[in-house]
Amino acid sequence: MTPQRDYDHDLDDVAHRMEAKRPVPRAAFRGQLRRHLLAGFAARQSAPTRLKLLIGVYAGSGSALLAVAAAGVAGIGPFGA
Repeated sequence: MTPQRDYDHDLDDVAHRMEAKRPVPRAAFRGQLRRHLLAGFAARQSAPTRLKLLIGVYAGSGSALLAVAAAGVAGIGPFGA
C-alpha cells in the first residue's frame, strides 16, 4: 500500500498560474506544423505499393530457404550428406 499524503491546497494556486503562463507556439508555427504533418501523411499513403514489393521479396526468399533446407534433408543440394 502507498502512504496517503496530505493534499496541499496552496499547490492549486501554483498549478493555475503555471497553466496560465505556459508558453504556447505561435499560430503561424502551428499552421506550418499541421501542413507539414499532413503532407507527410499523404506521402505515406503510397506505401502499399512498396509494401507489396517487400512482401513478395520476403515470401520469395523464405520459399527459397525452405527449398534449400528441404533439399538438405533429402540428402541432395549444398547441405546434403
